[in-house]
Amino acid sequence: MRKPLVAALSILAFAGMSTAPAVAAEPTATSVGKGVGTDTVTSVVNDVVTSTAASLSQLTSPSPQLKAVTLAGTVSLSNCSGSVIRFPTSLDTDPALVLSNGHCLTTGFPEPGEVLTNQASSRTFGLLNSAGTKVATLRASKLAYGTMTDTDVSIYQLTSTYASIKSSYGISALTVQDTHPTAGTAITVASGYWKRLYSCNIDGFAYRLKEGDWTWKDSVRYTSACQTIGGTSGSPVIDQSTGKVVAVNNTGNEDGERCTENNPCEVDANGNVTVREGINYAQEIYNIPACFTTGNQLNLNASACTLPKP
Repeated sequence: MRKPLVAALSILAFAGMSTAPAVAAEPTATSVGKGVGTDTVTSVVNDVVTSTAASLSQLTSPSPQLKAVTLAGTVSLSNCSGSVIRFPTSLDTDPALVLSNGHCLTTGFPEPGEVLTNQASSRTFGLLNSAGTKVATLRASKLAYGTMTDTDVSIYQLTSTYASIKSSYGISALTVQDTHPTAGTAITVASGYWKRLYSCNIDGFAYRLKEGDWTWKDSVRYTSACQTIGGTSGSPVIDQSTGKVVAVNNTGNEDGERCTENNPCEVDANGNVTVREGINYAQEIYNIPACFTTGNQLNLNASACTLPKP
């Protein structure tokens, strides 16, 4: 996970990416995950150029599998990516929800064991259409849930309903899959921050993924084709065949180091450690729908809810 980018306007202009957002310095804690990084000027420019080239490649030679996956319903945050989501039981009249990472919170990284619930928030999100064009600014009414314990997730409740978003902007929310993802599934990581799609497969699952002080359970590991960069944190991981969200993108091993920040390691049930340099990861979300009840309201005491509690 990376520190947020403090100033990027001149760099982005130099790289020909003037449409990319400027980024506020939040959070300012030590670096974790795939938020926008305070890397060197060279590395940031390389990330931008790489993103541009890959996006152009997808436009000129799209994969048939990618036709069902677009940027519609994704959102851009000041330092990360996200998406407007709904659960299988959500109603059109319910307040809409936005999914991102716990390490993307404006208040900084939650401590290990810390769980935030139902906190007032007025955070804004740029809603994108299928072409990656911003069509609206959505606003949160509260942070419904946020943590970096066992998983790395934040869920905001918006002031808008699904019906009002659909009526005003023609954008439907992405549905969360409520069953465990499957190895081998063709997926797309859809970054609202970079307006870019990354296509690969689920390679497998890490029993435990440890990065610095944080440990996550049963994490999704990508095949090497998904080379996500800073700013992709919080992106929905979309099953190419169903269009459903099966995970939320959050980190990757950048330098081959062992279990350090920006260099997560896998730990199996016997405590054996594996380091996979250049491989990126996401956190499962199939267990989240069971923790939300009528009106998209959080209920951590629901019988089937397994999310960490405060």
